[in-house]
Amino acid sequence: MSLPLSQVARIGAYTLRQHIKGGKYPLVLMLEPLFRCNLACPGCGKIDYPDAILNQRLSFEQCMEAIEECGAPAVSIAGGEPLLHRDMPRIVEGYIARKKFVILCTNALLLKKKIDDYKPSPFFTWSIHLDGDKQMHDHAVDLPGTYEVALEAIELAKSKGFRVQVNCTVFDGANPDRLAAFFDEMKSRDVEITVSPGYAYERAADQQHFLNRERTKQFFRDVFSRGNKGKNWAFTNSPLFLDFLAGNQTYECTPWSMPLRTVFGWQKPCYLLGEGYVDSFRELMEGTDWEKYGVGKYEKCSNCMTHCGFEGTAATDAIRHPLKMLQIARKGVKTDGPMAPEVDLSKARPADDVYSSHVERELAKIKAENPAAAKRVVNAA
Repeated sequence: MSLPLSQVARIGAYTLRQHIKGGKYPLVLMLEPLFRCNLACPGCGKIDYPDAILNQRLSFEQCMEAIEECGAPAVSIAGGEPLLHRDMPRIVEGYIARKKFVILCTNALLLKKKIDDYKPSPFFTWSIHLDGDKQMHDHAVDLPGTYEVALEAIELAKSKGFRVQVNCTVFDGANPDRLAAFFDEMKSRDVEITVSPGYAYERAADQQHFLNRERTKQFFRDVFSRGNKGKNWAFTNSPLFLDFLAGNQTYECTPWSMPLRTVFGWQKPCYLLGEGYVDSFRELMEGTDWEKYGVGKYEKCSNCMTHCGFEGTAATDAIRHPLKMLQIARKGVKTDGPMAPEVDLSKARPADDVYSSHVERELAKIKAENPAAAKRVVNAA
């Protein structure tokens, strides 16, 4: 379970300082500078918008303002497909110049064409979307041949001196043996893994293949048991988060730890739920009723165990209980015995359907060419 020492030291020092200060703070800025993508994955809830919205882009200036506003030490750039954004090389360079760790997420279909627009840096990582072996991944993205393209992109990026990891989302029906074999394959290629269960986006075309919490915990126990309690593989995830996935920790999420900036604004309350949008990070932090959201509080959160909500909790737990974190890192994840108590879901408030109102609001702004809206989003080239 590894990360570059420079990244561990910088983020660790930042987290410790913020913890001493007290209050809520971000760990990673989640940036979606566009929703347009060159894939249409059935499990994605990020691209189901009218063309007028898919044609919007955050400008370079807006992207820099976002990191200055929130002050996080790292930024994860997703979408949509970030390599479709014509200013992406400049955006990445802008973050690196500010000494921010940049994780550029991509499906890799354009990486061979675009890779020479980027330079290797200790502050820069390619994160290749790869949801398991060839059959698993090509099925997840609904396009045959993407697995081979991703593997070629990984080797190309490594040959040019870039740090590379894969971003693996796990769906219901995945086979523990096959996923463990895929992790072995990534290990043989010296590639780190970010793993997370899929989240059931309300707008995703496929609603049948998302893991619930009970199946998630048992599934990851089964996987980790096939890899020496997870120690056989190099994960970017923290040991405590992996232990949480295996049902050994009872955590509440910290949605503010990975705030999301999109073409709509700052998304409330988290990366996965679009319950409202505001114009500034301060408005997000001070104007969100955080107690309304989370597992056991809100129906849409009930099955969530994703890294964007719980890695921040694991980081806080590591500061409070460093020996526990070190013990799991040394011994691996527990894969048998009783699980930690589950959160009571019976009192969660019903889900609100707010998607249509957000779309109508944004379309009205675009149609009216409102100057205030133009400051938040710019037209695509």
